[in-house]
Amino acid sequence: MSGAWGFTVLPRVPLVPYDPGRAPARAAHEFHDVMQLRRSVSEFSDRPVGRETIETLIRTAGSAPSGAHKQPWSFVAVSDPDVKRQIRVAAETEEREFYARRANPEWLADLAPLGTAIEKPFLEVAPWLIVVFKQMKDTSGEHASDQVYYVNESVGIACGFLIAAIHMAGLVTLTHTPSPMGFLTTILGRPAHERPYLLLPVGYPADGCTVPSLRRKALADILTIR
Repeated sequence: MSGAWGFTVLPRVPLVPYDPGRAPARAAHEFHDVMQLRRSVSEFSDRPVGRETIETLIRTAGSAPSGAHKQPWSFVAVSDPDVKRQIRVAAETEEREFYARRANPEWLADLAPLGTAIEKPFLEVAPWLIVVFKQMKDTSGEHASDQVYYVNESVGIACGFLIAAIHMAGLVTLTHTPSPMGFLTTILGRPAHERPYLLLPVGYPADGCTVPSLRRKALADILTIR
């Protein structure tokens, strides 16, 4: 079937809706209660996590919606100790520059209560690092053009799916964004049309792991109903 501009339209198939087996309000509350326990963690155990688990997490991330269904993302899962070491060394080099020269005083003041630091041991301790790349062109050959659309939004949604999936699997992660992140392209041998987007260590929390005592914004502070 052709659309209004003469292009082939995908065939339509019946929707298979998800049924949580309970009322939407109840299901929403239950998911909220689980996600309220999600925290960013920098203290990891070296306890192994199976490759199959990581692959399933990535499949979940890859189910996210994207502009024109271009799916402009790539995920590199790293467990090799030597590669993780290279990533840590490069990340800490950028962090030293960030704390010494790149960040303004206001930024450093905002970070101070969280206890962030230059040293990133979790990049070696966590059994897996998932590096998310955004694709700046479509090389699949499956579409009319190689253009990509709403790349940051699409990859951001996929990362949200991934973070939720990690939590639902009983694992922890941290959204790490050393800046600039070009070293990830080099170390991981990625093509020129990809850009590093996010680095996620994935694993179990360390014994005795602690996290900052944070207050999330109240619903009244984030919701307006019209």
